[in-house]
Amino acid sequence: MSPASPSRPEPAETLTVRKQRRARQRIIEAADDLFASRGYDDVSVSDIAERAEVGRTTFFRYFGDKTEVVFAKEQAMLDAVARAGMDESVETARDIRAAIEQLRPIVLELCEEASEDPDAYERHSRLLDRHVELRARDALKAQQIATRLTEILRHRGTPEKTAVLASQVALACYETARQRVTSARQLLAETRAAFREVLALGDPGRADA
Repeated sequence: MSPASPSRPEPAETLTVRKQRRARQRIIEAADDLFASRGYDDVSVSDIAERAEVGRTTFFRYFGDKTEVVFAKEQAMLDAVARAGMDESVETARDIRAAIEQLRPIVLELCEEASEDPDAYERHSRLLDRHVELRARDALKAQQIATRLTEILRHRGTPEKTAVLASQVALACYETARQRVTSARQLLAETRAAFREVLALGDPGRADA
């Protein structure tokens, strides 16, 4: 029997990719600073590009408009949901409780992703509070997350109706926590609490953390 061939190392990140990542991050940080100091309405794409030291063409390579920069973190969250759904070892959730249980760790991971920088989280929340059009976009992003959660359950064989309901309940736990907290540091604990409350309905003995 021939020995197993050694696994190949992961290819190193190219210089081009590193430059692209740095440029995108500069745009996000520049927009964050400008929105905090001037307000959302008084900041243009040109202002952001100038602060980030990139051209407008570069800006539009990464973001469709200045609103998309506000929600750059949400795209990372969508990517995290997609990665979580790649676990093929999880069994099919046949009922609503099992489906919610499967989504709970994914949503808790999203909370960690969302609140890893508490100051940025709180600046983002204040920005949403002041602008109704941003809250509308935020609601759309939240439903995109719910759709991804539904797709994960369906891919695992969960019936469509159960998958949709479980995803909306899981999203409601996250949104409830967002409404309850006064600090980003409370988000994870409050989301856990919301899941416990939901799973306790009709069966308190199973509302463990």
